Amino acid sequence: MNEETSQLNSALLPEHEQANASALIHDGAGAYLLHLRDEIPGIWEPGSWSLLGGGREPGDRSLEETVRRELREEAGLDIPSLVPYAVEEARSSDGTVVPIQIFAGQWNGDPASLPLTEGVMLHWFRPDVMPRLRMAPSTLDLVRRHAETHPAAHRTPRPRPARVATAGGSTVLNGVGVHLYLENADGEVLLGLRHPDSAYAGSTWHFLAGRCEQESALACLVREAQEEAGLLIEPGDVELTHVVHLVDTPGGRPLMQMIFRARQWSGTPEVREPDKCTGWGWWHLDELPAPIVPFTRAAIDGIRAGRLYTEMGWS
Repeated sequence: MNEETSQLNSALLPEHEQANASALIHDGAGAYLLHLRDEIPGIWEPGSWSLLGGGREPGDRSLEETVRRELREEAGLDIPSLVPYAVEEARSSDGTVVPIQIFAGQWNGDPASLPLTEGVMLHWFRPDVMPRLRMAPSTLDLVRRHAETHPAAHRTPRPRPARVATAGGSTVLNGVGVHLYLENADGEVLLGLRHPDSAYAGSTWHFLAGRCEQESALACLVREAQEEAGLLIEPGDVELTHVVHLVDTPGGRPLMQMIFRARQWSGTPEVREPDKCTGWGWWHLDELPAPIVPFTRAAIDGIRAGRLYTEMGWS
């Protein structure tokens, strides 16, 4: 028995044990496919990101058959090669421990094209993003272990602006945010519902938005529109329509929120970053959803009134 065979055997769960089987699917370039489960009380890990998989059924001759059946039933997926990778233990809310056979496989398709029959959505995530997601620590640890042995390209973070010291102390640099104001032919505005675990305004409706980094405001807007919603916008089709100078929390960093209107665009809004936004919707200006980010509503009111500027939170 060579070392590779020994490692493979150690990753196999004895077939006579009743167990679940799950698939650790990666794209070969550092991203992993995760499944957002329904928010239904009583199910395993409700509302969490997890791996695709399920329990062994009487007709399954092996755990590999179990995971392949689950992939077909849940997402219409057929992965050519699935290799036993690890055995994990999951603990339910009542303390029951369930062994799970993990199979690893590679696929690099579009999750949005899959006929999902369970859960909310499928999406690719890199391990460095996963700590922001609601997911079991054991799943995060599993992905990280796999990533360590399968090196892939990593993005280099863009540098962030620093605070500038002056003779009188330190100057607080205002943050700059960009926001996209789109109206369709029916006079409805595009808003997104932020993920419940978002660091800002969870479960609240908001503009498509981003924070300016080492880039111009228009470049940021164009990038965020494509990254978050798959919308293509030309800088020449954009105009500044409102500005909100905001102090969001007492003593917090002032923010200059710039709202740009795009006169035209191409594409249909789709969820591209589900850790930030779980859905897009078109809303009539007289029937805006609730809850909505306060300065988003203030900006819409200002735009309707023909005002260019609003201050919030300064007094």
